[in-house]
Amino acid sequence: MFLTKYGYATLGWAIFIVFALIAIAIIVNNGYIRYPLLILAVLLLVFTLNFFRDPERTPLKTENVIISPADGKVLIIKDVFEKRYLDSEAQQVSIFMSPLNVHVNRIPISGKVEFLQYIEGEYLVAYHDKADSLNERSEIGINYGNGKLLFTQVAGFVARRIVYDLKLNDEVIIGERFGMIKFGSRVDVIVPKDWKIKVKEGETVKAGETILFER
Repeated sequence: MFLTKYGYATLGWAIFIVFALIAIAIIVNNGYIRYPLLILAVLLLVFTLNFFRDPERTPLKTENVIISPADGKVLIIKDVFEKRYLDSEAQQVSIFMSPLNVHVNRIPISGKVEFLQYIEGEYLVAYHDKADSLNERSEIGINYGNGKLLFTQVAGFVARRIVYDLKLNDEVIIGERFGMIKFGSRVDVIVPKDWKIKVKEGETVKAGETILFER
């Protein structure tokens, strides 16, 4: 089990705060203050290490599948008209990530990054029906050779930081890490109608391993 590189800065600040809390607890000669501070320091450290964990995954090498870019629970499955990149009727699977999920995001299908933009927006709760169009988000379009796919990292009420290290024209490989969302939120995956959905609403999925679509 490793910690993601996307969390080093936040982890550094968390460790600094933990040591500060411990130092104050040692200095303060009052048990009613000392022990709560020590408990708070431990909880903060455990939460931070857990949040930025980055377990190894074994992505499927099978062709004609789209895998989940995020850990979490399938929140929404719906038909949409995607006009930003696909410009066609499509189907969308939205995955909700709680603060307890692994938050490292992975590429859902191999191909070339043809569309990439970051949009500032609101911070509605991630399960709000309009969060995918109103919230702050990144939008990433991949051409996989015989079609196109769009997926988004959507900030939520708690999440205020989206991280990705992709650029236009990057060649990407299914299952590789590309970023994360700090702290909780959702990821939307939008594909053409010729793909068959392999998950159901309420189902738990894993980034890099769970098949969302197949054909």
